[in-house]
Parts: sequence; C-alpha cells; structure tokens
Amino acid sequence: MHRAESAPRAGAAVARIFAFRRAPRVMTRYPHPIIAREGWVFLLIAFVVALALSFAGWWVLAALAWMAFLFILQFFRDPPREIPPQPNAVLSPADGRIVRVGNVRDPYLDRDALLISVFMNVFNVHSNRSPVDGDVAQTWYHPGKFVNAALEKASADNERNALKLVTPAGVEVTCVQIAGLIARRILCYVHAGDRLARGQRYGFIRFGSRVDLYLPADAIPRASVGDKVHATQSIVAELREPPPR
Repeated sequence: MHRAESAPRAGAAVARIFAFRRAPRVMTRYPHPIIAREGWVFLLIAFVVALALSFAGWWVLAALAWMAFLFILQFFRDPPREIPPQPNAVLSPADGRIVRVGNVRDPYLDRDALLISVFMNVFNVHSNRSPVDGDVAQTWYHPGKFVNAALEKASADNERNALKLVTPAGVEVTCVQIAGLIARRILCYVHAGDRLARGQRYGFIRFGSRVDLYLPADAIPRASVGDKVHATQSIVAELREPPPR
C-alpha cells in the first residue's frame, strides 16, 4: 500500500518541477539602497583619489577630485518611488524631460503607435523602470552611434536596447533604452521570459540618454513635450482596455 501511494506522489513532484521550470522568471524588486549599485565602484575610486590628493596637500587637484566625487554621487542616486494605483496607467520609465509625443510607426512591432520619449540629462536619476506590469516577450539590441539623445534621429541611429512587454490584458508596449552623446553603456537586466511589475527597476544608462515608449495608437497621452517627469511616479499615458476576444 505504501509503494502504491508513493508512485502518484513521485509523479506529482516531477510535475511540480516541470511546472516551475515553465513558469516565467519574476524579477525581484530592487532594494533601493539610495545610491545605485552601478556607481559604487566609481564612487570608491573617486573617494580614494580625492582623499589621497588631500593628504598629499595638492589642494587644487583635491578640490577638483572632491567635486568629481560629488557629481558621481548625485548621478548615481537611486531613490525609492511610490507607484500610482491606476491600473491602466503607463508610468514614466525614466526621470527627465518629455521631448516627443506623437503618432509614429513602431519599428519593432511594425504597427502604428503613440511614441513618448523621455530625455535624461546628466543631472537626472538614470535608473530605468518598467512602465507597465507585463511579461518580457522579446528583446532587441542594436549597436549604433552616440549622437545627442535629445534629437529625433537618436531613436534610429544610436545604440539601443528594446523590450517588448505584454500586459496581463494582452496589450503590447515597446520600451527602448537609447545611448546618448556621453552615455556609452546601456545596462539591461531582463530577458525574454522574465516578468516585470510597474515601477520595477530593470536597467540603467550611464551619463545622459533617452528612453522611448511605443504604445498602442489608441493610448491616451497624459504628458506633453517639455514636461518634467519622474520614473515610476509620473503617469505619461493611459491604456485603453482591449476588446474582448
């Protein structure tokens, strides 16, 4: 009797293992240590150099080194953010200024779309956060140039990394990290099959850049060109409910 019961139990255990493997990987929320982990090495180097110059008595160089340390400190700040409760809200994926809102063709999904672009200068927080709840269905990476990210041609010419996100309602959103004139490093920590929550930190771009959002063409924009936005906190658009299937 004991052996007969053990077989179904073993089968159930195997089924649970395979079900776990098929489940999408849920990205854990970043603990928000105030200073982004991407900057810890730069801060340590700047601090050691500034301290050494100070002890050596090279006051002018020491002053410049401490200024560089303070700049790096403010650049890599990564404050926690509260998430708005509206279920259809599209949140800003980055801190910065809205430089474009308009109807375009999504080059990744080949569809008509509403484009909202956020430009980050060197004084903005540079963590990138998910604009919606959704699964990462596909990713694209394109090497490219490093022209001013505030220019429209940056969307097509610059180095960039794009994510296709699919919300629980089946709405598709394209989120694109774009390198800038000074930015030479795009960091993205998610892959196809991962799952993101709204406001969840998924990447970082160093030293000035841009993030493009391609939304369904019927999305309602809630931001205008020139608006200053904050990642996670600012609502830049609202999604319409998809028709029932």
